[in-house]
Amino acid sequence: MDAYTYLFRDNVFANAQTGNMILFAIHLFEGDWPLSFSYLCPVVFFMLGITTAHSLSVKFDEEKRMHWRQMALVFEIIILCIVGFIGTQFNLLANSMVSFACGIQVQSFRKIAGNNLATTMCIGNIRSATDLFCDYRHTGDRSCLDKSLVYYLIVGVFILGATFGNVMVKMFEQEAILLSPLFLGLAFILMWEMPDH
Repeated sequence: MDAYTYLFRDNVFANAQTGNMILFAIHLFEGDWPLSFSYLCPVVFFMLGITTAHSLSVKFDEEKRMHWRQMALVFEIIILCIVGFIGTQFNLLANSMVSFACGIQVQSFRKIAGNNLATTMCIGNIRSATDLFCDYRHTGDRSCLDKSLVYYLIVGVFILGATFGNVMVKMFEQEAILLSPLFLGLAFILMWEMPDH
């Protein structure tokens, strides 16, 4: 999603809100209010996405028919499908909507194999991987190495995803984002098979 918004929709990040905050501050200081606003909006919508996912988790925590995380995926799928049909003259709206979906994602999916992680950004995962690897080197505890490798694998998959996103943007341009709902739909289906979503 970051590859899509950055490469195709005015160099704005969907996930990397630190980058957006830096660009917001730079353009604000330079007096370019419209450009600074274009970096602030995705940050606000990312926060609204987090709020939405939190509300889903509270309201539907005991829901038996569908897990609240599956509901979150449905929201993301709908949002990203809509974005695929928004023209480039509305990049601010499109970027804000993708950031909203990313906020839902980062709040809803925060663990893998019992390890805390960030699904939409790398810095925390790199820190955790390296910290665990240092623990392994210091203590020889094999479980630290195993956890470290899980985090490094997640970072590797993130890089592959960004590379794939770059290729898809070059091939499909505006419609490239429509591939994300396909992957999210697969995750939605796979969650039916999991005993604990």
